[in-house]
Amino acid sequence: MPLFISYVSYSNSGIKGLVDKPSDRSAVIGPMIEKAGGKLQGAFMTTGAHDALVVAEFPDGADAVALGMAAAASGAIAKIETVRAWKMSEFKSVAEKAAKLTSVYVPPGK
Repeated sequence: MPLFISYVSYSNSGIKGLVDKPSDRSAVIGPMIEKAGGKLQGAFMTTGAHDALVVAEFPDGADAVALGMAAAASGAIAKIETVRAWKMSEFKSVAEKAAKLTSVYVPPGK
């Protein structure tokens, strides 16, 4: 299954909820991902630009985006950014496809 990484930033109410009732959020995230047809690979709280990082496999991008929308609709999340990730060994085929297309692309203004 394709791998997706979600960068999560909590809203003020989300942070308040974490402080008022500390909990392991992977206990909530895991079953939600499974209900969307995916599999949780890892969930982490982080420092820096984002509060959390979630790594999960999903059948396709629509499932990953739907999960993010459902979580954001709670109001506890201010921003969620989900990106598709490839293992280095998998990305080789993507680069090979790109190599076949470079001769076809015409840059703007040419």
